Amino acid sequence: MKKLKKHINFDMVKIILTLAWPTMLEQLMQTAVQYIDTAMVGSLGTQATAAVGATSTVNWLVGSTVSAFGVGFLAFIAKACGANDKQRAKKAAAQAVLVVLAVGMVLTAITVGLSGVIPVWMQVDKNIQALASTYFLILYLPMLPRTASIIFGTVLRAAGDTKTPMKVGVVVNIVNVLLNFLFIYPTRQMTIFQITFTMPGVGLGVVGAAIASAIAFTVGGLLITIILWRHPFVSPKGESLKPDMSILKPCFRVAIPNMFQRFGTSLGYVAFASMINSIGEVATAAHTIANTVESAFYIPGYGMQTAAATLAGNAYGARDEKRMKELARMFLPIEILLMMFSGAMLFTFAPALMSIFSESEEVIRLGTTVLRMVALSEPFYGFSIIVEGMMQGVGKTKTPFAYNIIGMWCVRIVGTFVCTQLLSLGLVAAWGCMIAHNMLLFVLFLICYCRNAWNPLKESAYA
Repeated sequence: MKKLKKHINFDMVKIILTLAWPTMLEQLMQTAVQYIDTAMVGSLGTQATAAVGATSTVNWLVGSTVSAFGVGFLAFIAKACGANDKQRAKKAAAQAVLVVLAVGMVLTAITVGLSGVIPVWMQVDKNIQALASTYFLILYLPMLPRTASIIFGTVLRAAGDTKTPMKVGVVVNIVNVLLNFLFIYPTRQMTIFQITFTMPGVGLGVVGAAIASAIAFTVGGLLITIILWRHPFVSPKGESLKPDMSILKPCFRVAIPNMFQRFGTSLGYVAFASMINSIGEVATAAHTIANTVESAFYIPGYGMQTAAATLAGNAYGARDEKRMKELARMFLPIEILLMMFSGAMLFTFAPALMSIFSESEEVIRLGTTVLRMVALSEPFYGFSIIVEGMMQGVGKTKTPFAYNIIGMWCVRIVGTFVCTQLLSLGLVAAWGCMIAHNMLLFVLFLICYCRNAWNPLKESAYA
């Protein structure tokens, strides 16, 4: 036991888990609502599921582009907090407000303006193009509050406050679910615990799901803005909202490579989904549902990544090389164990989870196959997530950009094109290309970690 204590810093483990669990719970709630949304829409039929899922990769494209700006502020504010520079952190939060306004308004104009043609570009079946377009339009009308939720949530996490974004996320999810019940279905009789009552409803179907989500996003954006304004450490109150290049330049140096990475990989997801959509309705439905199911099992990985980025940024700001090395030594085994467990759960319960969202035996069988394939690669992907998170926290985003773009476009997209468009191999082959992409990332980040290329303090020590 004494030897175990010597090698394990339990205080550090406690700090890691304290930062990580609220983010995990927040993502779990978001995924639970995704599950509920998909199940509710899925009850309307395969076409409804396909209409909602056909543009989901564009959602990732937009959301990840916004998140990239958040990563820039995360690295800056985490470093300021590590150096105990409260004033600099507050100034950065004020600049985050400026970025939210600019990015939110630009993305609103782009997404709303392109809502009519995106389903066409995505090769969505002509029978559901109009419905998919309407769903997308409504979902992106509140783009400004959605941008605020993402960036302001990251600002709070960078300051070590992961509980507040979690609480806001819980409220957003509750609002979304309640409004789904109201807007998706018509007025009907329901029985719960042998009590029968009339449940009012508008009966808007897929459009109702979009309205419910749009209102929930707006509520979340307003709440996180009010909370940030009142925050004791990173409130922008009283700070100038004029552009401050001494803050924006270092933030953008981190954010821009990350934005191109996210944009490039998300565009790859769009191309990937577009090729899958061209296979047929069953493949689209199975792919959409499998993606929804799979997302829950990445929660431990991405929850730990947020903690890794924050703590690495703090250690870098404090110029604490010992703590930086200890972080990596503690994070990686915890992450791999968590992802091994989640992968085993996904492999075991894949058929049951698919059956929640679809009654089609063909969709369930196809989705189960690809989920079990990807479950085996989760521990390897978890390693990549942590190393990338630490690199984000210290502002090193160029290397992850290169790795992710190479993996996405040279392995996943080229491979999927050959498999689905030239060889007609279907969804299983496409997901095989996705797994090959994840394994390449593992190899590249492993080499980066072994060479200590992720640690700027080690580099400066050598210099």
